[in-house]
Amino acid sequence: MSEENNALIRRWFEEVWNKGREEVIDELFAEDGIAHGLADESGEDMRGPSDYKPFFRKFRTAFPDIEVVVEDTVTEGDKVAARCTVRGKHQSDSLGIAATQKPIEITGITIVRIRDGKIVEAWNNFDFMSMFRQLGAL
Repeated sequence: MSEENNALIRRWFEEVWNKGREEVIDELFAEDGIAHGLADESGEDMRGPSDYKPFFRKFRTAFPDIEVVVEDTVTEGDKVAARCTVRGKHQSDSLGIAATQKPIEITGITIVRIRDGKIVEAWNNFDFMSMFRQLGAL
């Protein structure tokens, strides 16, 4: 089970984020799943693919060349922790900031709980403050 869960989180970052395959969100993120630490427009935790996709689109539009490198994973039971490095060039105003054409590099950690081959809960802690600082928005 641990190897399957580890493979799932690596697939999430590779296919969803690095390859931009939005349809994989439906495949890997449960309808009743919740993403803590990532807020929707109302400031609430994102719930299910329908909440997650607008965030995904905005971020992928802002950084179309985004690369998420999974540096380390630790698995235990139904949970996987992944330490990541995120790189990209800011090429759109989709995040509410005029495109700067500046590169960013941030780090983050997510812990996901997996049930029946899907992410049902995720706790996300990515250094968005550093990203906004690198873009000159702070």
